[in-house]
Amino acid sequence: MTDTFRAIGVKRRGAYEGLPFELAVLPHDLRRIRRKRLVCVHGDAVLVDFAETMVLEHGDVLVLEDGRLVEIIAAEEHLLEIRARDPQHLLTLAWHIGNRHLAAEINPDHILILYDHVIGHMLEHLGATVTKVSLPFSPEGGAYGGAHQAHDHGDHGHHHHD
Repeated sequence: MTDTFRAIGVKRRGAYEGLPFELAVLPHDLRRIRRKRLVCVHGDAVLVDFAETMVLEHGDVLVLEDGRLVEIIAAEEHLLEIRARDPQHLLTLAWHIGNRHLAAEINPDHILILYDHVIGHMLEHLGATVTKVSLPFSPEGGAYGGAHQAHDHGDHGHHHHD
């Protein structure tokens, strides 16, 4: 039998004590959350209803009403790893990706995007080395997303009004 629990907060990776009793494996789009019902690995459900949208990262935990913890695991996703000839070329490739409003994880020596064979072909045509990979995906929040990404919303009971 499975149960449904209510999350009352989030603690960031490394900022909590105790062992999670349950895991939720989520792709990047389900880790951007405000109000949702999440199904955990062992079948339990967690109701999330936060005052504002939050981005849950790999290793964060949801704090439940009874104080127990549910660890967030970033699911592997089908991605394209884009590598460039040099840093300037990587910037040019990043511009083309951004110009198409694609979610992207920017790293010093490569960019990750969701798998799209058409975009992959375009980037190869621009001189990129494009490789299919299966990895957890944590794209940039963008100008309008993730402003409160690193804010601790533990069980201290206050609310923000923006």
